[in-house]
Amino acid sequence: MSDVLLAWVDDGVEPERAIRKDAVKASLEELARRAPGRSVEVRVPPFGAVQCVEGPRHTRGTPPNVVEADPRTWIALAVGRLSWDDALAAGRVSASGSRAGEIAAFLPLRTP
Repeated sequence: MSDVLLAWVDDGVEPERAIRKDAVKASLEELARRAPGRSVEVRVPPFGAVQCVEGPRHTRGTPPNVVEADPRTWIALAVGRLSWDDALAAGRVSASGSRAGEIAAFLPLRTP
């Protein structure tokens, strides 16, 4: 993870949009690789979304298991600067459905 992204997570120094977008997309792809499946949808608007975690497949309408975070929060989770429990407690991530919290087992995607 670049120093630019860590400065964003740690200090709020926002990098260019393209850097934020690439980091979110790459981390979502890594999550999908580590947790293949289609039972949980992880959304990081406006940059991307993936379906992951083995289990019942969702095919149409609103998925029953959804995780959503803003880009800075998602990157903080991905690099281990923010724990899943702390993000939930602070309202920085929303998780709906009985299986949404299962992505916590795959975070961080990279150690700080």
